Amino acid sequence: MAMVSERIERFISVLEPEGDINAKIERLVTNELIRRLNRYELINRRLEQKYGMTFAKFREREVVKERDYSFEVESDFWDWEMALDGIETVQEMLADLKGGSDEA
Repeated sequence: MAMVSERIERFISVLEPEGDINAKIERLVTNELIRRLNRYELINRRLEQKYGMTFAKFREREVVKERDYSFEVESDFWDWEMALDGIETVQEMLADLKGGSDEA
């Protein structure tokens, strides 16, 4: 069993005063995952609005090539791809947390 130092446990207790240490840490992790999911979804929405299409359509239409490989469009491509991968990964992690399995 992993141990948490008393110092870290004090900080955790300030952020999450109710429950045992595992419940507190699980809530902190869940909140952080939700924060990241929100950030990734915001990036996705912002880029969908900017280009007026989904990432799949953006890729299919080869917008990066169409816009002559500009730095801005290539950067948006990679940010968009990272955000969609992040959305998928975080949703899987949240589902795993809800499943309640502590397998390592």
